[in-house]
Amino acid sequence: MTEGAFELLYPELRLYPEKFYNYFRMTIDTFDDLLERVSPKLTRMDTSFRRCVSPTERLMVTIRFLATGDSFTSLHYNFRLGISTISSIVKETCKVLWDELHDEFIPTPNRQRWLQIEEKFREVCQFPHCVGAVDGKHIRIIKPPGTGSEFFNYKKYFSIVLMAIADAEYRFVAVDIGAYGRTNDSMIFKNSFMGRSVYNRRFDFPPPEPMPGTNGPPLPYVLVGDEAFQMAGNLIKPYASRGLDGKKQNFNYRLTRARRMVECTFGILVSKWRVFAKPIQLKIETVDEVVKCGVVLHNFLRTKEPTIERLTEDSELTSISTFGPRGSVAVSAMRDAFADYFCSDAGRFQWPD
Repeated sequence: MTEGAFELLYPELRLYPEKFYNYFRMTIDTFDDLLERVSPKLTRMDTSFRRCVSPTERLMVTIRFLATGDSFTSLHYNFRLGISTISSIVKETCKVLWDELHDEFIPTPNRQRWLQIEEKFREVCQFPHCVGAVDGKHIRIIKPPGTGSEFFNYKKYFSIVLMAIADAEYRFVAVDIGAYGRTNDSMIFKNSFMGRSVYNRRFDFPPPEPMPGTNGPPLPYVLVGDEAFQMAGNLIKPYASRGLDGKKQNFNYRLTRARRMVECTFGILVSKWRVFAKPIQLKIETVDEVVKCGVVLHNFLRTKEPTIERLTEDSELTSISTFGPRGSVAVSAMRDAFADYFCSDAGRFQWPD
């Protein structure tokens, strides 16, 4: 077949870098780099009955699916490939992209990496000892058959949950994908590997140290989350909104500035990959592969092309809103120590007008 988008459009797009970027959501050099990384796993053998689909075309089909969220039927007409062939290509290529990229672009963070993240949060958000912002997002799906209300969320649609820790450069540090939409994010986080690592103190966080400009007491390095999460020794959330004094209001503002990094990361994800802006009509296991692929491509592009994408307000990635139990007395005291520091001479920040 010599009449599809790959044969007719791809060579022409390479002559016009701006149009190539609009079509693939990445530059020609970045696409070529990506293709080189995954080609060995995407190469198939020709048979006497049909030609194989080349790695370049497989990657083109998959990227276009992620970029537009078009149905396989629509892609079938564009690329002149069978619908079942496109379904197989998208699933296989998404898995290959995750397998080949995640060790480099979403590695398990070590102590050095946490310190690098903290340095950026301190610079951008004026929140020392913050090593990440955590949140959960709903990704809309078509109801899987035979699942009852497992995926039916409080917003009255079906979804899976993407739970993530993000840094201050809008990159994913750790993710958990595929939890039922009906489950609240506090429970999802607790049951995920990253949540267990936080609550059981198995993440290789740096040990507690005095805050910058002070001699003590030592305070831990922490993740910041919203009211849905249960506080722990390395995770803090805002004060309840009622009856706040100036100190607590200041702390909530500082924490919100840090926590918005994960919200912006989700916004950039859906702005780049519009498949997440509409219900995904695939088998649930394939949806998981698509989300994993979108996340790792997000980090890949943030590393290769670190520009801020336009954030969209019409995202279908809806934040989860529940309330977790209160933290222990010791953890609450730790939060108070952060609040005291932010009101001190060493921790006070002069906000620009």
